[in-house]
Amino acid sequence: MDHNGELGSFLRSRRARLRPEDAGVPFSSGARRVPGLRREEVAHLAGMSTDYYARLEQGRHPHVSEAVLEAVARALRLDDTERGYLFELARPKTPDTGRRRAAQEPRVRPAVHRMLDVLNDVTPALVINHRIDVLAANHLAQALITDFTALPHRERNLARFVLLNPAARDLYTDWEKVAETFIAGLRLAAARHPDDRRLNELLGELSVRVPEFQTWWASHRVDQCAHGTQHLHHPLVGDLTLDYETLTLPTDLGQTLCLYATEPGTPSAEALQLLASWSTPTPQRTAPGNHTPSNHHTPHRN
Repeated sequence: MDHNGELGSFLRSRRARLRPEDAGVPFSSGARRVPGLRREEVAHLAGMSTDYYARLEQGRHPHVSEAVLEAVARALRLDDTERGYLFELARPKTPDTGRRRAAQEPRVRPAVHRMLDVLNDVTPALVINHRIDVLAANHLAQALITDFTALPHRERNLARFVLLNPAARDLYTDWEKVAETFIAGLRLAAARHPDDRRLNELLGELSVRVPEFQTWWASHRVDQCAHGTQHLHHPLVGDLTLDYETLTLPTDLGQTLCLYATEPGTPSAEALQLLASWSTPTPQRTAPGNHTPSNHHTPHRN
């Protein structure tokens, strides 16, 4: 990702979505040649010269202070995720940052695997990284979405499944919403890990193989994918409405626990319970003190 070019495109997209009246810009009777705010209006709201802001949009100001970025974020009314994205784009990156982070990516700890096992009869749960690679998943998550352990390591990625597997379009009744949210999450990840080769390869493949990708990417939407609601039509148990929440594992670099839940007493809860009863593995006798995670997997190391 070209951070200078992306910074300018992002600022222009956020400027275009703001109506003058919403930003408190005085009414002008003259024709407006651009949608949203003009550069000079954003500059005025941010308390800087038009020339300075124009150079910022053009990527000609490599060292921007936090105070300036805060002023621009306020002027453009960015939310917390967009503000963080702005700072990521404006922050200088060293060429090997992404490669160093990728090399340090740890395996999922045995204790986390055991936690996933405990949740098998309760809720689908999986562990992902910034690329949305599925590093581990319990049986219920795999019964709900797909058997990630049966896939080659390169394909054990939730975004790849949703965007490239035809079965996902049948599984997610709000497929376009889910797919667009994943694209927004990958855009945020690309800003934070600009030199991640595997992430850039994934984005390149999606840009070629997903017809809707270019439109979604051009919107410059960013999303933490931290929580939300998804609607699924499962081939075995029918329709489900699931809330998902993500929890960062603070001592495990880049790993996030994703949990799904249904509202108690609803048809979705009954369907998920039925799916859990069908997917629970047969208990295996193990020696005291030993634990072998069933059907979990750890990330492939290049």
